[in-house]
Amino acid sequence: MPRKKPSELKSATTNPVVSEPVVTAEPAAESHDVEVSVPSSNESTTRKVKLDLEVDTSVKDLGPNPYAKIIHLARAVDAWRIFPRIFITTYIILLYKCVIWYMELPEPSMEQSGLISIVVGAGAAWFGLYTGSSKSNK
Repeated sequence: MPRKKPSELKSATTNPVVSEPVVTAEPAAESHDVEVSVPSSNESTTRKVKLDLEVDTSVKDLGPNPYAKIIHLARAVDAWRIFPRIFITTYIILLYKCVIWYMELPEPSMEQSGLISIVVGAGAAWFGLYTGSSKSNK
């Protein structure tokens, strides 16, 4: 089937509906032949159009990455483990203040003992998360 120019195609609709593409030839390195069915003006007939697609696969050098310094800073923060250390330090301060408060109580109630039990028990979870978050997989 010879190729036709777009002006030779007489389509009654301005926005034709394209059905699923059907590959008719082996894909080449830079161009692909694709056969597409486009409905014509009559609802019962369709028209086949052959398209040539050219894909540019060349690598383009866009210059230096403008985010290189931010990426380096993010890797440094990750390597230094700043946030886990801040969280564990905050927990240690909270634990210290709670224990001092509890020891100053003349007669601690069950609720106060339960609070201290939960705060101290959470320390095991915090410590487990802190030590288990190392970069052993890299």
